Amino acid sequence: MSAMARTQGSHSEITGPRIREAALRLFAERGYAAVSMRQIAAEVGLQAGALYNYTPDKQALLFSLMRDHMDDLLTEWRARPAAGTAQNRLEDFVRFHIGFHLERPELVFIAYMELRNLTPDHFAVIERLRRDYENALEDILRQGRDTGLFDVADTKLTTLAVIAMLTGITTWYRPGGRLGVSQVQDLYCDMVRKAVAA
Repeated sequence: MSAMARTQGSHSEITGPRIREAALRLFAERGYAAVSMRQIAAEVGLQAGALYNYTPDKQALLFSLMRDHMDDLLTEWRARPAAGTAQNRLEDFVRFHIGFHLERPELVFIAYMELRNLTPDHFAVIERLRRDYENALEDILRQGRDTGLFDVADTKLTTLAVIAMLTGITTWYRPGGRLGVSQVQDLYCDMVRKAVAA
């Protein structure tokens, strides 16, 4: 790599994350299909050819962003202590999901809007990770149904509906707006509880 292509401090532990951040921002702003490797390289001050020292291609960048997002989501969820009753567990899930996703709106947008741009093999990996997360909520709903706390005719459908409702917050929530995160969490806990209550 020439001195001109290398930005100050551009060794792998700095440049790799900067490439990922630039790709994330550009994919979220313009869409995956509209972003070129040349544009990503320009964002971090590299020549396009130098980008391939850090990533095989644009698809690998998209996949790694999505996979790491899902891995972080599952790791943080699994690290939480079990909250007791199904009602407590459901409230914990709602609060966790909202808090986690509101801190990462660009990743959430890409994780949902760019699935169609993954290769079949990459899609299968992300789909499996998403299913693992959905299963965590479905287990809570089943527990609530089996103990008479929840009235849920179809736990899979309810799981998908609740996750879609919670994730949709990232499209409208703005920090500094009328409601803080904890207020949004309280209101959504109430809505979800009423939706599944026996």
